Amino acid sequence: MKGIVIAGIGTGIGKTFISSILVEMWHADYWKPVQAGNLDFTDTDFVKKHITNHQSFFHQEGYRLSEPMSPHAAAQIDEVQIFSRNLNLPSSENLIIVEAAGGIMVPLNDKELNIDLFTKWDLPVILVSKNYLGSINHTLLSIQLLKDRGIHLYGIIFNGEANQYTENFILQYSGVRCLAKIGHEENINKMLVKKYADEWKDKMESIQ
Repeated sequence: MKGIVIAGIGTGIGKTFISSILVEMWHADYWKPVQAGNLDFTDTDFVKKHITNHQSFFHQEGYRLSEPMSPHAAAQIDEVQIFSRNLNLPSSENLIIVEAAGGIMVPLNDKELNIDLFTKWDLPVILVSKNYLGSINHTLLSIQLLKDRGIHLYGIIFNGEANQYTENFILQYSGVRCLAKIGHEENINKMLVKKYADEWKDKMESIQ
């Protein structure tokens, strides 16, 4: 397998933290195709800071946009245009963790969405969900959209405070497997990332 896309049911739900764990666990490469905002400390910088292995390679972002907004809006402010044809999976012999910008239906330009990139790359997706009022709807809609596009969904990772009623319903209704769960974590550091990586390794070894 050449890569896995880490997508979310929305923004601010822990994709970068989870990407760090997966990069550490598999000693994988990391690529953020579109970075919108936080250019002084990007998501790439976050992952690089929180892993301990020396095998992972961090690929240059395809687009670096100044404003923390939807990519299509941030690009307009910076007077650039995002073209999906410019966002090709980096060449590597290593597995690449690809972290999407926001949710799967986030617009890149006037005509293209994140999900169009997933289709283009033909990569499997790990969906990150987080329990909040409305997350069942957002998660099931995301799953259905991926299925409708014929995109292979490996499974879900739940992040944050557990809610067995929400999680059980999502898994039972969708038939998608739960790959892992993360509790609410206040202080993220290298040792915490490595702890989860070690715990997940045996469970997710077969994913490759």
